[in-house]
Amino acid sequence: MFLEHKHTIEELVAECNKGNRKAHEGLYKMFAPKMLGVCMRYATDRMEAEDMLQNGFVKVFNKMGDYRGEGSFEGWVRRIMVHTSIEYYRKHHKMMQIVDIETPGIEPSVDPLAASNLGVKDLLALIQQLPPGYRMVFNLYAIEGYSHKEIGETMAISEGASKSQLSRARGILKEQILKMEGKRYENVG
Repeated sequence: MFLEHKHTIEELVAECNKGNRKAHEGLYKMFAPKMLGVCMRYATDRMEAEDMLQNGFVKVFNKMGDYRGEGSFEGWVRRIMVHTSIEYYRKHHKMMQIVDIETPGIEPSVDPLAASNLGVKDLLALIQQLPPGYRMVFNLYAIEGYSHKEIGETMAISEGASKSQLSRARGILKEQILKMEGKRYENVG
């Protein structure tokens, strides 16, 4: 059977391009858990993230011939997942929180000790609670490494709106982290 021994990504990609369904399954199993994590950052819940993941993999398999072997395959898949997540939001959510201001306010930084006490799941939950526009900009900038110009082009907003969204997202996250940490300290005593 095709999946009985480990294959390299290059072998799986080559087999996918030949239409081998077992190779599709192998790539899916290899990347789905990590890509679900990417989608979770953009989704409001797991069900929505799973929809994004499935849509993303349909695109990955349909565009497999476009992968030229330049850069990592995982990075190529990740980029498709991010763009699929953005498309999902354009289709299913109104991004009404987008406000264009030229200079976002300066928000105080979060205490590094408080942030370090947060678990990954806690932080993901806080990010998922952000309004859709804020969440998209925060993820694209802070996690994916996009510039404000790239975010503006990707989301069809101005660079200033991207900066504003990021500033507001950080402010909300800071406030939520401080609330969580305050509750933890209350429960310690």
